[in-house]
Amino acid sequence: MSLSRIFPDILRELHKLEFDYADGDGIDFEPYQEFTSRMYVQDWFKAWTGNQNSDCDDYLIFGQDGTGGYAAIWPVRENKSLIEQPIVFFGSEGELGIVASNFSDYLWLLGNNHGPYEAVAYPDDERSSNEDFLAFANKHATTPRRQVSEIIKDAQSEFPKFEQKIRALCG
Repeated sequence: MSLSRIFPDILRELHKLEFDYADGDGIDFEPYQEFTSRMYVQDWFKAWTGNQNSDCDDYLIFGQDGTGGYAAIWPVRENKSLIEQPIVFFGSEGELGIVASNFSDYLWLLGNNHGPYEAVAYPDDERSSNEDFLAFANKHATTPRRQVSEIIKDAQSEFPKFEQKIRALCG
């Protein structure tokens, strides 16, 4: 599949908003303004899995949490734009999960005060909305607003073998 590595304008616009950790009550996320290089991702993935023979998909890392866990676009849908691809998270302590089926659902996670880490670590956590991200989602999302647990459940249902595939590569 031919893959664009051009950082989407909508993601750049989103990353201008403040991601506030708020002493654990906010979103633990440090946004990037460009994707990490493919070479970096390949080296990092081998270290993350502990398997020097593993070859990873071309994850497009677009940010990290405070401990160095990475959020990435996983471009698995043929002939679809980057914002139509699922969002995944690889935590620094082995946390792993698919957090949204697409960028639009990811916006609703943020509006519900869940970043990639929170979606994996606290998928059912009821948190108060983040008004800035909620306004952004209301303006740009193309999917309906749903609860965090629904968004994650739908993404896991669509890609049920994601975690199993990655864990099988771990040495």
